[in-house]
Formats: sequence, structure tokens, C-alpha cells
Amino acid sequence: MDRFMNWMTKRFAPKVEAFTKNIWVDSIQSAIMVILPMIFIGSLVTLISILNNYIPGMPDLTPFTTFSFGLIGIFIAFLTPYFVMHKKERHNIKLIAGATGISLFLMLLKPTVGDDGTIKFILERFGPSGMITALLVGVGVAAVMNLFHRFSLFKKDTKLPDFIVEWFDFLVPIALLLAIGWVLIYQLHFDIFEMIVSVFDPLNAISQSLLGFVLFNFIGVVLFSFGVSPWVMSPLWYAIWFPAIEENAALVAKGLDPININTFETFFSGWVGVGGLGATLPLVVLFLFAKSQKLKSIGKATIVPSLFNINEPVVYGAPVAFNPILMVPMWINGIVIPVIVYLALDWGLAAIPAQVFQLWYTPLGLSTYLISGFNGLILLAFVLIIMFIIWFPFYKVYDLQELKKEQQPEETPNV
Repeated sequence: MDRFMNWMTKRFAPKVEAFTKNIWVDSIQSAIMVILPMIFIGSLVTLISILNNYIPGMPDLTPFTTFSFGLIGIFIAFLTPYFVMHKKERHNIKLIAGATGISLFLMLLKPTVGDDGTIKFILERFGPSGMITALLVGVGVAAVMNLFHRFSLFKKDTKLPDFIVEWFDFLVPIALLLAIGWVLIYQLHFDIFEMIVSVFDPLNAISQSLLGFVLFNFIGVVLFSFGVSPWVMSPLWYAIWFPAIEENAALVAKGLDPININTFETFFSGWVGVGGLGATLPLVVLFLFAKSQKLKSIGKATIVPSLFNINEPVVYGAPVAFNPILMVPMWINGIVIPVIVYLALDWGLAAIPAQVFQLWYTPLGLSTYLISGFNGLILLAFVLIIMFIIWFPFYKVYDLQELKKEQQPEETPNV
């Protein structure tokens, strides 16, 4: 364990941290962070839609979801190149880079234009289904804009105003990018969406398997236990979650059963991530009964945020991160609980989530009921018991360790 901890601390964690700080990765993460409020809107509509069961004649609120969560592809196409240019401090080009991202993304949607001038898009391609395309467009636009940053059609001593120079200099990379889209769509009749679906089919299949479901959670837990933000995985996670929950919702709308278990953050807030990633709420509750005054104080300070699935205070404050005694049960929970949840959902013991629900900070139990009903609460009660059982022996060891430290007389310096 000591050798493993040393390797993780000195080699693995710093490399992952450096990767997350890479401008390109950081820009994608920033783009996703910006669109979260648009996703929250879809979640709020889910909450309000509960009133349909009690108030007849409630208006249809699905357009709120369609024109928020349903447009995340186009948002990503703009925000990704924008943030790359912003983080590279090329502020004069960041807006036009974002606009070019939208332009190319819309072209790659492969719309049809009627003889009367009407243009038709496939609406679902604007949303989660188009997220991978949007990311590729965003990164591609940013790369080309970055490549042409130092290029200019004019000499440095030109008398033309700067804004005129910039206008003309932007023409080359924009024309090149749109030419690529034009050749792909209108000359080669290439459908990038179908290509991406075929490429990602194996990955989607793996992600919806028991192994994939467990790995998704476990990798995030391990990273978090070493102080690395699991946000480093967000581009991959969201690229799979978004289309999966969208497909479930479409199936339910047709009167069919949802099929995708690895969906969005619904399973985190509902069962797997009770108290936050790594299922730390039971640990915080145990801290409230600790003999160590330090742990008891940490429990009191972190219980409220933990009830809302915010566990950075306990992960970094207890600390769980870089603490072998507490990291091990966190890892065990990161494997055992996803296995239980997956099997329960797969066997039909609780409903598979089929609604957009990004309100991960909803208090314990409420989110579970909203996404899976009463049976979901029964499953939650069961996994909570398992979590407590897993945490308890490690908590006792850590509590006694901290208690001994507190009982040792303080050394007074020699005068």
C-alpha cells in the first residue's frame, strides 16, 4: 500500500492534474460548465411536471427542455473554440472563432433546403446526439484559428485600421473551415453523425454494460480520492450520458421501456453518489458519533452540505483524499454499490431513469423518488445499509487513531 500510495502521489496524480490543466481539456470542461444552467432548466421542468399528476390541464412544458437541454450541441460548438482562444489570450479572435464553430456545426447538421427556400434540420442533432460532433467542430475550429493566428495578408507597417486588417485576416481560416464542411456535406455527401454513431457504438455498448457502469463510477472515485477533480472525465462522461438519457426519454414517450442504465448524473444523485461522489454521507453521519473531537467537529461542519451531495469539505477536510484508511472503503463503495444498483435496475426492481435530472444537489431521497419512484427509495435504503457496513470498520480504526493523538499530552518546548 505504501508503494502504491507513493506512486499515485508522486507520479499518477501530478500527471492527471497536468492533463486537466491543459488548455484544450480545460476549455472543453469550461464549455460544459457554462451550459449546466441550460441543463438545469430541463431538470426543473422535470420537477414541475410532477404537478401533471395532480393538476389537470397543465400546459406542455417540453419546449423548455427542447430549447435548453435540446440545444447543447450548438452551445458547445460556440463555447469550445471561444474558451480555447480566451485561455490563449487571443481575445480579438475568440468571438469570431465561436461564431465559426456555430456556422460549421450547422453545416454539418446536413440540413435540407426546399425549393421554396425552407430549411429543415433534424432537431435531435442540435442536442445531446450532436455533442460529439460539436466537440470535434469546436476543437477543429480552435486548432485552425490557432494555426492562423500569426498569419496576416498585410505587412506590419500597413496604414489600414486594425479592425480592417483583422476582418480580412479572419477570412482565410473561416473560408478554409467552411470549405472543409462544404466538401464533406455537399460534394462527398458525408454524414458525420452516422459516422460518429458507428464509431461510438462499441463504447456506448460497453458503457451500458455492468462493467462499464462500474468503471465509470470507480475511475471518478479513484481520481477524487487522490485529490484530482473527476471533471477531467467530463467530456467522455457527458458524451455518453446525454444521448443515453435522451434515448430513454424518447422510448418512454413512445410507450416503451427505457433501456440505458448509465444515464447522466441521475444514478449518482439517486443511489451511487449518496453525499457526493464516493458515497461519503454515511461516513459523515458516523463522524457525528465519533469519540475523536476532531472527527465529531468535521461531521457537524459537513453534514449539511453532504445532505445536498456536496462532499468536497469532507473529502479534503477529514481528509479522505490521500488517507489510506478512508480511501479504501471509498474505493470499495465505488465498486460494490454500482454493481448493486445496476443489477437492481437491470432486473426491474426499480425504474430506470428516463428524465433529464441534473439537480444533483437535491436533498437525499427526493432526487431518488423523482427519478425512480417508491421502489427507487427502497433500493436507496438498501444501498445505504451496505454503505454504512463498508465504512464502519475503517471509520472505527480512524476514530481510534485520531482519539489517541488527542489524548497524547502536548509537548512543551524547552525554555
